[in-house]
Amino acid sequence: MRAVTLILFVLLILLQFKLWLGEGGFRDVARLEARVEDQRQQNGELLQRNAELQAEVEDLRERLEAVEERARSELGLIKPAEQFYQVVPPPPSTARKQVGNQNGEEQ
Repeated sequence: MRAVTLILFVLLILLQFKLWLGEGGFRDVARLEARVEDQRQQNGELLQRNAELQAEVEDLRERLEAVEERARSELGLIKPAEQFYQVVPPPPSTARKQVGNQNGEEQ
């Protein structure tokens, strides 16, 4: 009778070990659930990005003004009768020298 109890106890310990630490056990399940949640979050971000891109595509298909606006902003295109003025800010090093000279400092 003691031998049977001892064998059943050892078997119970082995099964518990596999349940908690073995392949497909609680640790693996928790790790996989975390990966699934990360993937769901990434999928949500990608769905939002796809929706924005789809809206932009539809806008470009339906509105000629959208195509013109995109050509102007991204390609720098202008109409034949237009004059184009580009305002370029001074580089940061020049701006510092001007501020220093206004305060009466010598560079």
